[in-house]
Amino acid sequence: MHTHIADAIKAPDLVRLGENLFVARFETMKVYSTLVAVERLLASGRIRAGATLMDSSSGIYAYALALACHKFGLRCHIVGSKTVDKTLMVQLRILGATIEQVEPQATLKMDQSLRVARIRELLAADPEVHWMQQYHDDIHYHGYQPVAEQIRDAVGAGPLSVVGGVGSGCSTGGLACALREDDASLQLIGVQPFGSMTFGCEHIEDPGIIIAGIGSSIPFRNVRHDLYDQVHWVSFDYGLSGSVALLREHAVFAGLSTGCCYLVAQREARLHPERKVIFLAADTGHRYVEGVFAHYEQALDPRALHPTPIASLDELALPWSAMAWNRAGFDPTPDSADTRAPHSAAVAAH
Repeated sequence: MHTHIADAIKAPDLVRLGENLFVARFETMKVYSTLVAVERLLASGRIRAGATLMDSSSGIYAYALALACHKFGLRCHIVGSKTVDKTLMVQLRILGATIEQVEPQATLKMDQSLRVARIRELLAADPEVHWMQQYHDDIHYHGYQPVAEQIRDAVGAGPLSVVGGVGSGCSTGGLACALREDDASLQLIGVQPFGSMTFGCEHIEDPGIIIAGIGSSIPFRNVRHDLYDQVHWVSFDYGLSGSVALLREHAVFAGLSTGCCYLVAQREARLHPERKVIFLAADTGHRYVEGVFAHYEQALDPRALHPTPIASLDELALPWSAMAWNRAGFDPTPDSADTRAPHSAAVAAH
């Protein structure tokens, strides 16, 4: 029996979709890592009872942080964008979080930069507020150790590949680090939207929308590029098709980033029947009903969708590109010497 709802929903449901294809389906993926992060902050004395925790978020991290603060009796402040949906906004406020939204911006980069600037203003006014820094503080990695153990116990022994949206880097990175403690050959496959700078694709805009939850327009220190074996860039239209197919074929109702991961994972499972492939479903599909699922008649047949293999970031092209990253380093900052190639040579994904 759980004593708080956060503990009941923090772990994923693991579902077998095929002979070697699995999904780790979360209600809200970042709850587990946020609970562990807050527990560690309290235990180490970095925060005190009754402290105010703050961060920038436009989605599931805001909900995870509000739940953690509710459980531990802390105050929560969110600096969000205007894209925070009404359902989430109401939940956050009832949970006791305070939310302020920055004015709408022309680009995601401007939006994220403005939110960070606002956080710095708030910290200057009240240094006692603790900035969680989900994008930069590696304390968020630790919450994926128990998820890795659950995955290991469920899928059993044998070669394993993990597919997930990169986002802040903590979910895929944390799982890879934990799983590689027992199996260094674990394959980590990161999924990115077009327009994200994290793996050098900021120069290509998606005519649909940028899938912000798995990409970024500012550098995230928690992304450890050298953990990834492959990177796939998937467009909004293909992600929509993947989300609809996942619901139609397997009755799994999940978000837009999950649709992207499903496309990549089912292809990987088909190409490598000797490996088990598990992909991450970060949240449910409720936030995406109007923007994604209402357009199900426009969904493409996922069996007809294939990536373009590339050997260089200069070759990136819509709607789906794939690259063997080979655990290479990378500097996504604008002033780096070369943002068009990782620090070691990569070859085209099969």
